[in-house]
Amino acid sequence: MNRFASIAFALALSAGSVNLVKAADQPGPDWMPALQVIDKVLNSGYTQVTKFEADDGRWEGEGLKNGQKMEFHADPKTGVITSEKPDD
Repeated sequence: MNRFASIAFALALSAGSVNLVKAADQPGPDWMPALQVIDKVLNSGYTQVTKFEADDGRWEGEGLKNGQKMEFHADPKTGVITSEKPDD
């Protein structure tokens, strides 16, 4: 992720515009940290992550890829996107 995107993302997090982890679903102790997974997602072609949370034993999120709203799931330990589809 380029420096500008990293700074913009950090500012967005501090302003609360990205929904990170919900209180009901917590990441496991051996999970990759949320910010590292988001960095991997952004490096895989997403230009923005608008929602990100731990759910059902994996990281789940929403964002923009190629100008389209997408939903994705990421492996909790590696951060690799395991599935993605257009967000309806």
